[in-house]
Amino acid sequence: MTEHTIEKPRVCVLGLGDMGAAFARAWRAAGHPVTVWNRTAARAEPLAAEGADVAATAADAVAASDLVVTVLWDDASVGAVLSDADLTGKDLVNVTTSTPEEARARAEWASTRGARFVSGGIMAVPTMVAAPEAGGYVFYSGSADAFARHERTLSVPLTTRFVGEDAGHAALHDVALLSAMSGMFAGAAHGLALVRDADVDLARFGALLSDFLAAMASAVPDTARRLESGDYTTGVASNLAMQVRGNATLLRTAEERGVSTELLRPYTRLMELRLARGGAEEDGTGVVDLLSEVPR
Repeated sequence: MTEHTIEKPRVCVLGLGDMGAAFARAWRAAGHPVTVWNRTAARAEPLAAEGADVAATAADAVAASDLVVTVLWDDASVGAVLSDADLTGKDLVNVTTSTPEEARARAEWASTRGARFVSGGIMAVPTMVAAPEAGGYVFYSGSADAFARHERTLSVPLTTRFVGEDAGHAALHDVALLSAMSGMFAGAAHGLALVRDADVDLARFGALLSDFLAAMASAVPDTARRLESGDYTTGVASNLAMQVRGNATLLRTAEERGVSTELLRPYTRLMELRLARGGAEEDGTGVVDLLSEVPR
């Protein structure tokens, strides 16, 4: 028998927003039978026309497949949608955006309902689904056995990256990367604000900025290694004392240009605090320690 003659497992998809619909279409295109459900039934009509089976209720959809994939609004929606479903013996894969603690609590909830649980953090937008060249992927964590059973199926929409049996780790990786992205874009916004009213070719500057940020990002693995080793001073090219002095120029320039310093101030204050605590010969790794001291 060839791969094309082997019947592929059915997938149940709950939630047909842009991402859920993209996942369902990817599985249909790959030859998987798909059962779908959405609170607003009209959203299921295009998929029905493409060959998906539409369930009248979420519970009916769950009953149709051992693999249940939830792509809903938030964690509370997952509990509400599955409240009447029989999850006994099911593998619940939740790629709804959530926090690590929400994912861990949902894993315990699923276990009490008789299901194995896998949490997912999607590192892609809908247009990247089923487009391997776009580079999108999904972090998964939770039941290693459930993931192993369905890894081939889960890899159809987007590449998979299993990051451990702690159900919260997929969300943690997801949020950590997105948080870093947010900081990067904050810096880019500040840089663009500095030059936008000057006699500067913004398109050319944007390309320079992109290249510069990519080059600076190459230092991140070294920071991670320093955190693991605890050595913040060996081989430092630009120490914290030098960086803090340089920050004064960044702030004065912003003031001269009439640009707010609110995106720079939090980070520069942390650097100053680390310096005051004796970190003059370190690089900037010690700022991570300060962030971890924030009361939780």
